[in-house]
Amino acid sequence: MFFARQLPIPTERPFKWTMKPLESAETSFTELPNGQLVLTIQHEVVRGVTSTMLAWWFQHLGKKMSYKGVIYPRYLVWHPTDHIHWELVKHGPHGSTGEGATFRIVEAFGADPKHYVDSTDYVEKCDEEGLSLVTRILGIEIFRLEHRFTEVEEGTRYDSRMVVGMDRPRLGPLFNKYIRPRIFSNESAKRWLIHNIEEVGNFEFFLPLLYTDHFPKWKKTVRPTKKEEV
Repeated sequence: MFFARQLPIPTERPFKWTMKPLESAETSFTELPNGQLVLTIQHEVVRGVTSTMLAWWFQHLGKKMSYKGVIYPRYLVWHPTDHIHWELVKHGPHGSTGEGATFRIVEAFGADPKHYVDSTDYVEKCDEEGLSLVTRILGIEIFRLEHRFTEVEEGTRYDSRMVVGMDRPRLGPLFNKYIRPRIFSNESAKRWLIHNIEEVGNFEFFLPLLYTDHFPKWKKTVRPTKKEEV
């Protein structure tokens, strides 16, 4: 699940985006009595982005794309400083990176090695309603991240909820006290809140144009507020 060798943090991609701040969203950080962490985010509306676009993005995350004349892995475009590596471990039933797939993600929140995360997640759900990622050790769940999409007039409301740690009567508190902080500390969790707000907000910069490039007959029902060349 977790990889021992830490990959180098690449140089920042030169997109010059002004990413959304923590204050743009409503967030919560809770440490439960058993040591589990529960984080929630109610993002600003992702303007110009539909739930169909989001489902398509996650179902084809492993592909490459052109941005300002340069070819990048899509994962590296999504966050120009924090994203390091994305790797497909197992295809989904239809050969996609969507529901049923397993993939490895490597990132460092704030491009800080102290908040480096390298994990392998199973895609439990991936459709126009949202995305669910799960990590298990010996069949025991230790991580769950759920994103839920709701279309509104301006775009999509995007709500996130992360639970880190083990919910088992005896083993859970021990795991959460001694092991969970080593793989995902409280400080890293707080930095993740900022990271996720930034990456979700970044969809406005590139996803509507990328989607239109692949589906030119698609008729926009919402208009992007930020125009960038794809």
